[in-house]
Amino acid sequence: MCPTDPCPEGSTQYRQWEISPSGERPMGFVCSGSGPPAAVEAAAAAPPQVTDAMVLAAFRRVPVPELRSVSQPEDTTLVNFETIFHAEAEPFTETVTILGQRVRLEIAPSEFRWEHGDGTTATTTSAGAPYPRHDVVHRYADAHRTVRHRVVVTWSAQWSLNGGPLRPVTGTVTTTGPTTSLRVAEAVPALSGQR
Repeated sequence: MCPTDPCPEGSTQYRQWEISPSGERPMGFVCSGSGPPAAVEAAAAAPPQVTDAMVLAAFRRVPVPELRSVSQPEDTTLVNFETIFHAEAEPFTETVTILGQRVRLEIAPSEFRWEHGDGTTATTTSAGAPYPRHDVVHRYADAHRTVRHRVVVTWSAQWSLNGGPLRPVTGTVTTTGPTTSLRVAEAVPALSGQR
């Protein structure tokens, strides 16, 4: 029974508490008909809240591919020649469970940092493309050397909770691909014996 105002017969008595950083404080009693107050029912029915921080933590646990930098020519290129670079980068979808709820992550590469192996880098939003396109190119200035090139990819994502609308994940994931050897040579003129 409520100390000052007894609950009617058949009703249920609930104690209210205030929870703050300084601790818990009793706020008195609430009487209800045959069940908890509406606010208590609503709180019990509402699923736990999935936060942006939880989604970012889940995104960072998703296995994201480490892409290989591909050059054309592939094994040997020429000094002062436009060497083409590209990577096989495709968006993908991953579904995770957070607090018992379904979170769909739509993940895609958003930035590429090309490390050419000669001390220079270039940053693009394009994954490049094979010849005959020249989306991402580099000219090596020094011949008679072997360089090791690679690509560092930044991945971004959007997320949807239980089939709801997409919203951006507040953070990114970065992967560093393996290095690939490329010989930089110099073209040497040669007589063919033909006129």
